[in-house]
Amino acid sequence: MDKRKRAVVIATWVGIIVNILLTAIKAIGGAISGSRALLADAAHSASDVASSVVILFAIKIANKPPDEEHPYGHGKAENIASMIVAILLIVIGVEISISSVKIFFGETPFAPTALALYILIASILLKEILFYYKYYIGKKHNSPALIADAWHHRSDSLSSITALAGVGLAILGEKFNIDFLIYGDAIGGIFVSIIVIKVGYDLIKSSANVVLEQVLPEQEAEKYVQTVEAIAGVKRVDELLARTHGSYVVIDLKISVDPDITVKEGHDIARMTKKTLVDKYEEVEHVLVHVNPYE
Repeated sequence: MDKRKRAVVIATWVGIIVNILLTAIKAIGGAISGSRALLADAAHSASDVASSVVILFAIKIANKPPDEEHPYGHGKAENIASMIVAILLIVIGVEISISSVKIFFGETPFAPTALALYILIASILLKEILFYYKYYIGKKHNSPALIADAWHHRSDSLSSITALAGVGLAILGEKFNIDFLIYGDAIGGIFVSIIVIKVGYDLIKSSANVVLEQVLPEQEAEKYVQTVEAIAGVKRVDELLARTHGSYVVIDLKISVDPDITVKEGHDIARMTKKTLVDKYEEVEHVLVHVNPYE
């Protein structure tokens, strides 16, 4: 197992273990304290476990070497995993919203006990630590799936903050006999669902751009153009299209060379161009060079 894969797998397993513990604690605490928001938060943490498992499989597939059917490798498996995580988030968000809205059409709820507050505070701290840890590892090793999982933790942290506010308001409402504050727990659950759905939508949007092979913006690809223009024998860069393919970049390139040189000399320039880009930029995995006569 290479260094990148090992770091991403370890980070994913840390998230799985922590989330299993948090899911159990939140579910039990929610049942004991009577907090709808805490139970919703438990469901969110459970979805974190599921998403991490999906990402483990995606990392395994993404690290397979290229083959005849996948000459560019399997890097997009991580982006597909990100989309699965995002869809899971949206489903969870809708379920939380429906569950919370139903409270307004039933009997007047009871305020949760203070136990819910303590569990939510602990959850927020742990989730923020997990977010920064996974986001750092994901950025360092260019893993879109791990970055998506990090944002899943951040959404869980934000939902816990919202749930904390809702539980706190409900407790205050019962203590001071303010009826509308009793519904704070349910309102917190609704806001949690909005946060979760928004995070899911953003992840789907970013991952879909990669799966649909959207090219990098011109300003991001400019460094590759400048590198190619400096290579001996390259008269002009006619076209350079760079696109992300999971954790790495694939470049399709058209260059112009002196029309009077031999085919072998043109081939050597193309080979040097490919080697230069792959050697200079760690993220570049594949380069396809087409040679045109300079006019």
